[in-house]
Amino acid sequence: MNKYLTLLTDEKFIINSSLVRALDKNMSLNEFLILVYLDNHKNSSLNVDEIKKLFNINEEAILEAFSNLTMHNLVSITTSTDQEGRINESISLQNLYEKVLTSLNEAETKKEQADIFETFETEFGRPLSPSEFELINGWLRTGTPEALIKGALKEAIYNGVRNFRYIDKIIYEWQKKGFKSMDDVNKHLRNEDKPLPKDKKEKTQEEELFDYNWLDDDE
Repeated sequence: MNKYLTLLTDEKFIINSSLVRALDKNMSLNEFLILVYLDNHKNSSLNVDEIKKLFNINEEAILEAFSNLTMHNLVSITTSTDQEGRINESISLQNLYEKVLTSLNEAETKKEQADIFETFETEFGRPLSPSEFELINGWLRTGTPEALIKGALKEAIYNGVRNFRYIDKIIYEWQKKGFKSMDDVNKHLRNEDKPLPKDKKEKTQEEELFDYNWLDDDE
């Protein structure tokens, strides 16, 4: 246990917090320690003797842990030839870092998606219904940028229409015109040199509103 405490307090060893969050929770302690060692000795070979001294792990356990890491495609052995024709081996953690990056991106995406649901609930002043959740998820699944979705929501609120069908219509019109971001929308408006029309019809007039090309494009 003192060996592990030394590792955690030793300034020479850095335990990457992003790496820890991305790792499989079923990973053994030995596998984790080997990864920490390799992460601090990038592109080095597996120095079994040094690891034995650092962590008080026997050679068999070290090799078993390393084998498991390679089997799970977290580490790999790369070879190179120097100028004298000698073959050198080094350990690459590229696959591990890609896994960490993917995990971080997925976490950020989930956070952003949670934010967009909260934005809608705040603007509508109530919890979203299951069908409204599904509609937003549908926009996200089809690749609609979140900034564009929030922009359509903002435009609907500006026009005084808190209605998902109206927001869906805005998104449809923007996608039909090839807009990928709010910069595209604003650029189009500047080129047209006129503001988006404000329409404050009652709900009974919404069908007419949906048939109206609110961008008023003459294309």
